[in-house]
Amino acid sequence: MDVQVRLFAGLRERAGADRVDLELPEGALVGDALAALGWLTGDLKVVMAVNREYASAEDPLSSGDELALIPPVSGGGADLEVHVRISAQPLSVDQITARVSDPRAGAVVTFLGVTREVPALEYEAYVEMAESKLLEIVTAAAQRHGLCAAAAEHRIGTVELSEPSVVVAASAPHREEAFAGAREIIDQIKLQAPIWKREEGAWLGSELPTDSGQTPS
Repeated sequence: MDVQVRLFAGLRERAGADRVDLELPEGALVGDALAALGWLTGDLKVVMAVNREYASAEDPLSSGDELALIPPVSGGGADLEVHVRISAQPLSVDQITARVSDPRAGAVVTFLGVTREVPALEYEAYVEMAESKLLEIVTAAAQRHGLCAAAAEHRIGTVELSEPSVVVAASAPHREEAFAGAREIIDQIKLQAPIWKREEGAWLGSELPTDSGQTPS
């Protein structure tokens, strides 16, 4: 069966392309695909997604699936873990905090944006572009502030009163860097990510680039 593998950052540069086609036997698992791509991943720890849903090595693959390999980035000479996700499922502050846990970190900062004053909000996103933009934002902030790890997740669909619509977590050796990194991430998500919310009947979104020829919302 044929599986298309999407590559990002260092993996894309290693392969000289942003995607490769992989032939696998019927019944193959994600782990089998990783083994076949060992020449490319080497000793990198990668995050995997199948058809834009995070996956483990034990998950099955089918012909025509899209397997994305998301590598860690390097910042300040040390491995830096980054994680982003757009999801219709409820967000967990405990899970995202665990993702940024690091023995080098003396501070972990988390931020939750929650629905307030109305029974619910409706969120919509251009998911593929939004996840790419979140990865760009989180990576840039993590490198700029010397973070150990950073993560951001955003809900789509209906978010009830007091539920989080966005969660951000950042870990760093010191609290100043952790606070600054988390603040930059949430501020830039609000400015740049193609995510919209319906509030009191109106759709509100992030500002569009000034050279887009469109009027910001």
